[in-house]
Amino acid sequence: MTKRYYSLFDYNNDKYGSRIYKATLDAGFSCPNEPKCIYCSQTPKCGLSIYEQWEKEKNRIYAKAPNAKICAYFGIRTNTFCSPSELEGLLKTAEELGAFSVSIATRADCIDEEKTEVLSNCTMPLTVELGLQTVHDQTAKLICRGHSFGDFLRGYELLKKRGIRVCVHIINGLPNEDIPMMLETARVIGKLRVDGVKIHSCHVMRGTRLAELYESGEYTPITFEEYIETVVRQLEVLPKETVIERLTGDGDKALLIAPDWSRDKIAVLGGIDKKIAQLDAFQGKNFCI
Repeated sequence: MTKRYYSLFDYNNDKYGSRIYKATLDAGFSCPNEPKCIYCSQTPKCGLSIYEQWEKEKNRIYAKAPNAKICAYFGIRTNTFCSPSELEGLLKTAEELGAFSVSIATRADCIDEEKTEVLSNCTMPLTVELGLQTVHDQTAKLICRGHSFGDFLRGYELLKKRGIRVCVHIINGLPNEDIPMMLETARVIGKLRVDGVKIHSCHVMRGTRLAELYESGEYTPITFEEYIETVVRQLEVLPKETVIERLTGDGDKALLIAPDWSRDKIAVLGGIDKKIAQLDAFQGKNFCI
């Protein structure tokens, strides 16, 4: 490993012999959750066809890496909030684009037997990304997540029954959560042996309910130091084979209100590496079944 954790870069090199670049695509689907999560700023729909988006993304990637392998990343909104036939069409489109692999972001409450059957027939390397955010139902209710941890488990187990690779998203710094609660989220998903995990900080975005709570003083974002400490301790309780696909989120800087430190991704990643070295930490150090 190039790091003391199993990065996505290392995983792709181990499995495919090269880096995989992501082309972010908007399939045009919406989200079933009303009212929406309190931190969600709901990106406006793109307006371009998937083929037009692919050409733009492909040109951007090839300008940096002409021989790149590209993943069709449907990462905007809920991409299984559709019929099984629409989902089948989406996978067929990704194949027609010539994508090397495909990644689909969704919610566990939009997964069922029919959709997992469609997903299991994908002809390319496939990852389904599930937004969990927290294992604590009281937090999920507070942030208007719209599903429980039990709902997440049902969707997750349907996917794993079909042998589908799953990456789980979690958020640090959610309202009313302390470091032990955030560690418990990592510990629980670690015991599930999830294939991958993306760790984000909670962003206060303009126009959201969370922004109102922040401006009224009812919500205080996680500090840089707290975030760094939490991430390092979370890595220690995750199994060594879980792929760490992200260690910090990328909020729209034009809409971001707080935390201001999250604007500097390089500083956050550098802070994590520094803390890992200081503590002689590594992924899986405190993992137990």
